[in-house]
Amino acid sequence: MASTDKPEDNKRFAEEHDANFPILSDPGKEMSAAYGVLGSRGYNHRWTYYIDASGTILKIDKQVNPGTAGQQLVTHLEELKFPRRKEAT
Repeated sequence: MASTDKPEDNKRFAEEHDANFPILSDPGKEMSAAYGVLGSRGYNHRWTYYIDASGTILKIDKQVNPGTAGQQLVTHLEELKFPRRKEAT
């Protein structure tokens, strides 16, 4: 996940929501501009980039619906054949 918020705000968000994934902080908005997700009002569009282990962008989902984003994410990961993380036993 990437956000234009400050690192401390992202840390607080991650703790509040028990996030188990990294959040990139881009308060200077350089990365957001480079990926073309920075909107005219200075906020990022809710786009999802699917990037494989070699760094290749496999898909860009520009139709992210916050209400169904989790299921959309799982569906796209399965369609793109991303490997599942093995659970610790």
